[in-house]
Amino acid sequence: MKKNLPITLARYAAALAAVAAITLFYRSTHRFNATTIAFTYLLAVLGASTLWGLAVSVFMSLVATLAYNYFFLPPVGTFTIADPQNWVALITFLATSVLASDLSTRARNQAAEANRRRREVERLYKFSQRMLTAGNPIELLNAIPRQIVEIFEVGAAAVFLSDKQKIYRSGMNLPQLDADHLKAIVAREDMEVDEEHSLCFAPLRLGSRILGSVGLSGPVLSRPSLEALGSLIAVAIERAHAIEMVGKTEAAREGERLKSALLDAIAHDFRTPLTSIKVSVTNLLSPAKLDESQRIELLNIINEECDRLNRLVGEAAEMARLEAGEVKLQMETLRVVDLISEALDVCKGVLGTRPVRIEMKNQNLLVHADLARAKEVLVHLVENANLYSAPDRPITIGAEEQADFVSFSVADQGPGIADAELALIFDKFYRGSDQRYRVQGTGMGLPIAKAIVEAHGGSISVISQLGQGSVFSFSLPIVRGTAEHR
Repeated sequence: MKKNLPITLARYAAALAAVAAITLFYRSTHRFNATTIAFTYLLAVLGASTLWGLAVSVFMSLVATLAYNYFFLPPVGTFTIADPQNWVALITFLATSVLASDLSTRARNQAAEANRRRREVERLYKFSQRMLTAGNPIELLNAIPRQIVEIFEVGAAAVFLSDKQKIYRSGMNLPQLDADHLKAIVAREDMEVDEEHSLCFAPLRLGSRILGSVGLSGPVLSRPSLEALGSLIAVAIERAHAIEMVGKTEAAREGERLKSALLDAIAHDFRTPLTSIKVSVTNLLSPAKLDESQRIELLNIINEECDRLNRLVGEAAEMARLEAGEVKLQMETLRVVDLISEALDVCKGVLGTRPVRIEMKNQNLLVHADLARAKEVLVHLVENANLYSAPDRPITIGAEEQADFVSFSVADQGPGIADAELALIFDKFYRGSDQRYRVQGTGMGLPIAKAIVEAHGGSISVISQLGQGSVFSFSLPIVRGTAEHR
């Protein structure tokens, strides 16, 4: 009140000054009749009502009535009224001024209330849009009070959840928004508005259930907006819980699918080498006499199959570490031509005499990558192309600049991949349905390559045409200029 007192006094002073100005103007000009003067006072009163409210306009009406009587109604210079018709005119003027002021003030207040409601609706809509972006309950519960403070421009907000018995806050830490008060709102299941202390509380109602309560300190919301805010928060919390449950269900379903795929891989990929090892060991332990070449051949089979088992276990472990984010990349600047050359050196044994073409317009391309991991991606793709291509068909490796990345490609002329399988080709343990038992492998190479590329911030994809072959492409961050490199 003390802060608003100077403003209030200034308004009353302005009303007096307006009456004085009108009076002086018409006193100095004698060409206007009393009716015109009265209407001028009335317009000034209506203006004051529109700008400053009913109290100032009523005060101005009384002052204008006295000035009108004293200066313009005969006998001029006294508050006496000689003609009874002037009494009627004066009383009518006063009544019209007060009534018009009241109507104007009501219209002004209704317009202000309508604007306030409109702003509240806009803020509720904005708040609901923000709540839709929260992905999990923990993120949402921390975001709700912060968004309330930001969107509704309040000083502080607190959200209490009954099931967790926990309060989430944002803004000033006010004692009025304490746990006892928030719990009391849940118990009463009704909202509370304290305009004197600028506080308001509402239950978080979802149908017949009360999930908790919300408290605000600052500009008081209307009761409908407060009720809507509580319902929006309750719906957002329930939606986040539903999304979390769906995610858990999908994760469990994916886990079951991966278990089935793993069992399938174990049944095929583990059993085959184990069978070979078992047969070889049985022959070595049999009483039948084996010559030296036969014994060495069996030992070589055991050695190769053990390597195969070791590779399968190693790839599964590597995939687990990549998915868990436990692999730390050793980033450095690499020449693309050197990266391709080192990958081909690794693949030299499996490629044999197969022709390999390298297509690069810019021999000076540089990438920012982990050498060992980037080379592993290329090796996986080259070996994959080698597995699915006829021995005499070439493999083409390309690299070109695309925006902020270098795009690598490995193209083969194999049987191609059906459209239905393209979406599954990077799944763990997946191998083409037509090639599953013809081509050896664990189905882990492409998922590992995908995880490594994404860890670098790049992407990997494949395009294919049945009978024509496939092109696998992946991207690594480019390095501009001539930085030091390997």
